[in-house]
Amino acid sequence: MKKLRFGVIGAGGIADRRTIPAMMEADNVTVVAVMEIDPNKAEQLRAKYNAKFAYTTAEDLVKNPEIDAVYIASPVIFHAAQAKLAADHGKHVLLEKPIAMNSQEGEEVLAYCAARGVQVAAGFMMRFGSHVMAMREAIAAGKIGKVVSGYAQFTLWLPDGNWRLDKKKSGGGALMDMGVHCIDLMEYVLGSRVTHVGALNETLAFRYDVEDSSTLLMRMENGAQCVVQSNFNIPDAVSKWRLEFFGTKGRLMGDSVIGQIDGGTLNAVFLDEVPGYDAAQQHVEVPEKAIEGDFGNIYRREVESFARSILEGTPLEVPASDAVHVQKIIELAYRSTEENRIFEL
Repeated sequence: MKKLRFGVIGAGGIADRRTIPAMMEADNVTVVAVMEIDPNKAEQLRAKYNAKFAYTTAEDLVKNPEIDAVYIASPVIFHAAQAKLAADHGKHVLLEKPIAMNSQEGEEVLAYCAARGVQVAAGFMMRFGSHVMAMREAIAAGKIGKVVSGYAQFTLWLPDGNWRLDKKKSGGGALMDMGVHCIDLMEYVLGSRVTHVGALNETLAFRYDVEDSSTLLMRMENGAQCVVQSNFNIPDAVSKWRLEFFGTKGRLMGDSVIGQIDGGTLNAVFLDEVPGYDAAQQHVEVPEKAIEGDFGNIYRREVESFARSILEGTPLEVPASDAVHVQKIIELAYRSTEENRIFEL
């Protein structure tokens, strides 16, 4: 089988923890080169993954003719320049979210890469979760009727010592880092775009210049009202990563179905008939159906999907244009907090 030859820019962090190990498992991907600023770290990663080359600059990596595509997992501030650099050398790009510091910069990346015939995908790997895909299928099939409500919560305990807490490097805090996934999943699962945005973004527990708490209200094209909560101030031991949808004929409740690991539980209620108004408001428990998950490595599914698009010409499952769209929503969410108003896209 032909394999897409990857170079990894920013090979520490999430690349080392999740993505490169997934590439090692993938059927249609091989890791040719890694790049880290520290030469010792670069060499350690090269040896760890049996890569052929180790580099300390992105400039050197993209010049390598043995590389077909790059995966960029550096801090956000470097994303746009490194994606353009890759495009200059004809390398396709899988780019971690957010793909740029702002949507305008993201649009520039899309145009720049398109002009050079380079494909660009975004790192929304949670779309490949088993239960996420099951939710999308159930809603598309009308199993919970007209969706009227959605809720997502994704959190992290991040008190200090991380580049994400520096707005000049990250572009934002909990909403930008965690909420970005949930916004994408709301649109992906519902098959509907956001039309209106309102938000509260605050720093409640810590002393850094990005928000540690975010509550986002969104209205979707299909009329559903959705809430996304993202936090840097909830201890991991008490966190609940939730994704839920309620409709006129049922519900889907996912517990720990989002995150870096494919798992959790998905319980559903699908009503054959909806009873009339109950003046006594006696809540009747309806048996839930546990949806079984076909669990796997979501990062492997992500890189294999990207590789198929490059090698076989299939459409990108997660085009970077979707990430730019989500970034526009986030920017309106920050404006909503500053101006105390709801915005229409």
